[in-house]
Amino acid sequence: MTLSMYQASVPVFERALSNLLHVLKKGEAHAKAKGVTDEVLLGTRLIPDMLPLTKQVQIACDMAARGAARLAGVEPASFEDNETTLEQLYARIEKVIAYVKGFTPAQIDGSETRAIELKMRSGELKFTGQEYLLTFVVPNLYFHCTTTYVILREAGADLGKTDFIAGSQQ
Repeated sequence: MTLSMYQASVPVFERALSNLLHVLKKGEAHAKAKGVTDEVLLGTRLIPDMLPLTKQVQIACDMAARGAARLAGVEPASFEDNETTLEQLYARIEKVIAYVKGFTPAQIDGSETRAIELKMRSGELKFTGQEYLLTFVVPNLYFHCTTTYVILREAGADLGKTDFIAGSQQ
């Protein structure tokens, strides 16, 4: 049996975002126990030239939402980057999970050769659907989920590998 583009995308995106939600909630519990406000936690960075926690979560969500939409050949939904509380970030993650789960195998399977072009600050990137999924979306999604995890871990949250990998499935 072969792995379909749908199987390699939507369930992967859903699980990564569900685990991100789990990690973020554990980070919140730690922050509250230490008297750290949402504002401080959401502005936390690993180093000065990296994006803060809020932006890491927003980008992870965007990777999943835009990835699924582009593979399906539809215009991606737009999500405002206006979250200032953990509750708002949770709502965004949940909204994106629902959005991604709304795509069907019929919409995404067969997208391996679909032409996908992205206009970036550095220029235009051109992919086939499979290249886009495997070399752009999945690595970016996991980079930003991992960075969120590491920011929270560095802040002292009681997180381990199973939180990142198994998350709410534990």
